[in-house]
Amino acid sequence: MAELGRLITAMITPFDEEGGVDYKEARNLAVALSESGSDGVLVTGTTGETPTLTLEEKLRLYGEVSEALSGKAAVIAGSTTYDTAHSVELSKEAERIGVDAILMTVPSYNKPPQEGLYEHFKTIAENVSLPCVLYNVPSRTGTNMTLDTTVRLSQIDNIVGTKEASSDLEQITKIIRDSNEDFKVWSGNDDETFPIMCAGGFGVVSVLSHLVGDQIKGMIGMILEGDIESAAAEHRRLLDIFKIMFTVSNPIPVKYSVRKAGYKVGVPRLPLVPPDAETAAIIDEVVSRYQIDLPVRAYD
Repeated sequence: MAELGRLITAMITPFDEEGGVDYKEARNLAVALSESGSDGVLVTGTTGETPTLTLEEKLRLYGEVSEALSGKAAVIAGSTTYDTAHSVELSKEAERIGVDAILMTVPSYNKPPQEGLYEHFKTIAENVSLPCVLYNVPSRTGTNMTLDTTVRLSQIDNIVGTKEASSDLEQITKIIRDSNEDFKVWSGNDDETFPIMCAGGFGVVSVLSHLVGDQIKGMIGMILEGDIESAAAEHRRLLDIFKIMFTVSNPIPVKYSVRKAGYKVGVPRLPLVPPDAETAAIIDEVVSRYQIDLPVRAYD
């Protein structure tokens, strides 16, 4: 199975001035992310505004980004919804197009019980041959996938890990302890990467790697080398930029900041909106304290 890497960026979806997906800029951004620390990119995740994307837009993004990266970084498709049958079909199409892995998000709105979660994810995984990563984000979905359910799912061969954004460090630590030996845990929140990796987690699916990817990669390296004191100092240094990107709903701040950094990513689709002037000024002040790792492209 494909090696997904420790630093995966949950990539924003660029839009043009008319609000359509800008596929050329998506390719540019994916390559730039691979050049600034990212081992992989997650396409059409929450940060990619997946609820507002059409089926055709999602499938084309998978193809365009996979072609642009051409093995430079793994491509993970956020190809599941709260409908199991639709999730299976979209995931099979993503595999056919050539992505490296599937991210499987806990269904929102219909709030299935734990057995429903188990069967939902088991069914999707059985219908693809790709590595599958679970995604638990109760603040978005209204449902927490429990320790027991995650551990059960870790026994399925091609369910290789989980992106844990529950912020329940006790639950996350027990998942690391109790799951299948090869099962990996990625932090789903940038400000929790340090404690999760210190407990044995594998890495992070990051939003802030759009801006400070090399610096996050450096912190991960310090943890892996056992230099916890330096990693902790780096975590403390990065904490302000980690937090400011969630001052309003993600991806509003990061999309604004990537646009300020020189990328033609446009503004969010409704019902999301750009930050107001006061919020933008607060974001700008914090971001100005940091070096931006994302290489800026020259445009015609």
